[in-house]
This record gives sequence, C-alpha cells and structure tokens, in this order.
Amino acid sequence: MILFEKGNILASGDTLRRDIVLGEGESMHLTLVAMGSELAEAQFNVDINGAGADFVLNGIYLCKGEEKLNVKVDLHHNAGGSHSNQNFRGIVDDKARASFDGRIVVAHDAQKTEAYQTNRNLQLSDFAVVQTSPQLEIYADDVKCSHGATVGSLDLDEQFYMRSRGISEKEARRLQMQSFLAQAMDELPEEIREDIFARL
Repeated sequence: MILFEKGNILASGDTLRRDIVLGEGESMHLTLVAMGSELAEAQFNVDINGAGADFVLNGIYLCKGEEKLNVKVDLHHNAGGSHSNQNFRGIVDDKARASFDGRIVVAHDAQKTEAYQTNRNLQLSDFAVVQTSPQLEIYADDVKCSHGATVGSLDLDEQFYMRSRGISEKEARRLQMQSFLAQAMDELPEEIREDIFARL
C-alpha cells in the first residue's frame, strides 16, 4: 500500500495507521493505493476540530488471488463549518477479500458540517468477497451528510455496445475498470495511474 498526500508519497507498507487532527482552516488531501499485498490493513483516525477544516480521503484497491485488504476509517467532526469527503473504489477478483469499515460522527455542536462517504466495488468473481459498512452518526441538526456503498459487476450492456464498435471484450472490460477507478485518482501522479491501469 502507498499513501499519497497531494501526489507525494507519505507512507508505504502492508500496514498503515494514521491519527490525524485538523484545526481551524487546515486542509489535508490523501489518496490510498492498495494492490499486490497478501494481507494489507489501513486505519485512519481523524478528528476535525476547527471551522473551515477540509479533509479528503480517496482510496483505490485492486485485490486478486487470495489477497486480503481491510480498511477502517473513523472520522469525527467536532467543530462546525468543516468539510470531509471519502471516495473509495475497489476491484476484487479470484478469491480475494476486501473490507471497508467507515464511520463518520458529527458532534452536537458541529453545525454547518458537510461530510460525504462513498465505497464502490466491482466484484469480478463469484468467489471474491466484499464487505462494506459505511456508518453515519449525526447529533447536529444543520448539516449536509451522505454515505453509500455498492457492490456490483461490470456492465454487460456497455461491453456489448463497445464490442459492436469493434473493441475486443478484453479491451472493453479494461476500459470499464479504468473509468470506474478514475473518479478517485485526481491527485495521483501520472506514473502511478499508469501502474494501476497496467494491472487491470
């Protein structure tokens, strides 16, 4: 796994843990990339303690063979007027297993908070396992918050359309996966994007 902060490598390894505290007006944009580890675990504990703070966490994971990945995010909005956005995209194949456990807590006094969490997965094999558990605990009244999770497969109608235009099945599947992951890759260096696409 590799953790990037605005395109620069912040940490790497099969186990990553980050305790993050953001004060007033502070900002942090992170992207987690996980691929090729037999067992990988990432945990983020985030406290947003000041108005105007902004936290973005994107995640991309590719799991195949018998690889296992566990991601846990525990994020607390303790002050109002702050913003967070989590966007995780995963592709799981063969007998691999991936789990995402995400929790957002908005404190009673954290009015005007905006917090969003999404975990989307492509399950390419009947033997692959995806577990996703997004959670919201909101104790304030004036907030904008959402969370969601999906586990699906590649769209066969899209593949049929591309194949009817002369694109091979393999290339059509690769293009679908590239499009699926691209929405979480904005802040990655070009060479890392190319490495991810090469593994599809």
